[in-house]
Amino acid sequence: MTNATLLPSVAGGVLVVSPSNSLREQIRRSLHDRVDAEHQGLIHEVQGGADALVKLESGQWRILFLDRHLRDLDVEELMQIISLRFPGIEVVLLDSGSDSPIPASVASAESWLRPEKRVKPGAGEEAKPYLVPESGLSAAAGAPAAHLPGMIGQAVVMQRLYRLTHLVAPRSTTVLITGATGTGKELVARAIHQLSPRAAKPWAVVNCAAIPEALLESELFGHVRGAFTGAVQGYAGRIHLAQGGTLFLDEVGELPLSLQAKLLRFLDQKEVQRLGSSETLKVDVRVVAATNANLADGVARGSFRDDLYYRLSAFPLELPALAERKGDILRLAQYFLQTIALASRQGAALLDPEAAHLLETHDWPGNVRELQQVMERASILADGEMRIRCEHLYFSTAHSKSPRTGTHV
Repeated sequence: MTNATLLPSVAGGVLVVSPSNSLREQIRRSLHDRVDAEHQGLIHEVQGGADALVKLESGQWRILFLDRHLRDLDVEELMQIISLRFPGIEVVLLDSGSDSPIPASVASAESWLRPEKRVKPGAGEEAKPYLVPESGLSAAAGAPAAHLPGMIGQAVVMQRLYRLTHLVAPRSTTVLITGATGTGKELVARAIHQLSPRAAKPWAVVNCAAIPEALLESELFGHVRGAFTGAVQGYAGRIHLAQGGTLFLDEVGELPLSLQAKLLRFLDQKEVQRLGSSETLKVDVRVVAATNANLADGVARGSFRDDLYYRLSAFPLELPALAERKGDILRLAQYFLQTIALASRQGAALLDPEAAHLLETHDWPGNVRELQQVMERASILADGEMRIRCEHLYFSTAHSKSPRTGTHV
């Protein structure tokens, strides 16, 4: 491998980002030739841009080897985020689609790496580390991420979600939010809008699964008077009404194929054409989409366009199931009880220890939404009592693996 001899010695934490196994292996072998066995484990690899941002948050790094051909994020926008959030990191662009994916000259590679001089251990000396250990992380890197508006939770998976959302919110990058029903996808979408420079502009929602296919195109793109039977007046469409703001496409996986090409054109050209009109209108609208479906499977089945999938998932955010954040269950339950108490102008009920145990051991197939409904039922069944007990809890049997020891209604 000729390129392996062209990379200089490494003096700092290294992160290699590429979906190509062969390119990551090539970089890894090149770097391993230049570091001793003690420090080879400090060279890290990830396949995608979203995972790279998480890694960058978790430590201090000197250099990032970044493939131009990522599958999840737009590389140009990712580099802008990195330059703003991690200005001290050197970025070396790779090209997994090229015959020479690694920079071809020692001089160019060295100009990016700026390696520090290795210090050999001597009397009272230690070698400089390649990566700052976890105990030496900065307070900013180790501190909990700021919460999102309307979101409750301290679990590690939620901290990751908070960090990524705060990183992408100030930009106009298209975001795809995935997760099971009831995990809070619309809450995250609203948080992105509220944390962005577009917060004072319109927020428009289109549920792609709730609008009949015959009406969905008009709802999105609008129509002129007389465009079809019953079109007695023109309609601007949700996209145009969201001018300057954010358009939230909920259940985007249900978008019919007949509209996917038109949505892709809007995303690429930032213009819409109303039904019955030959005129195109320029719009400035950020798109945040959400789905509980696996769009990659839809692409494989032919029910979802691959080019639209990659365009929508410029910045993917995956919401964890409630079962993956067990430590947040009681915190969420008490929050819902307090919300119910405020609405009813009563004191907030407390959870009996046995009831709390039932909540923590339930598998929550309906996620946070199911927990909210369980607490609403419990507050009704408690009938003014200030303590929620086991007999006040009712769990649906649908898809549930936990024992039904609560009240049956």
